[in-house]
Amino acid sequence: MSGTGAAPAVRLGVVHSRFNDEICGLLLDSAKAEVAKLGAQAEYVGVAGALEIPLALQWMAQSGRFDALAAVGAVIRGDTYHFEIVCNESARGVMDVALQFGLPVANGILTTNDEAQAVARKDKGAEAVRVAVEMAQLRRRLADGWK
Repeated sequence: MSGTGAAPAVRLGVVHSRFNDEICGLLLDSAKAEVAKLGAQAEYVGVAGALEIPLALQWMAQSGRFDALAAVGAVIRGDTYHFEIVCNESARGVMDVALQFGLPVANGILTTNDEAQAVARKDKGAEAVRVAVEMAQLRRRLADGWK
């Protein structure tokens, strides 16, 4: 705690996908704006696609430098079964990191049928940041309750 009695800023790690770059750029912009609005500290890491997000999250969790993590990306349905695999496995990987490390990990990976649906959800980056910060604060309150 600082001398003012205020809690230290939440240290947030954000992993974002570069695949579907235009949409992911919008998601990342909304995430960055929310980080600034909430007064959190953030580090951003870009990866190739949604399937690479969980591994980057795991590396960030292993570092012990973050109070919470957020994943931001977009998977848009195509003509093959690949969509289901990417959606399911990226979501499973994100949850695995949270449970393995006991660290809040907000999933802001969009899974939509088309680009228009994804663009309409561009604020999900901000939502993922809000969820990650809220969960980090909850974790602090619960931990402080045992002191």
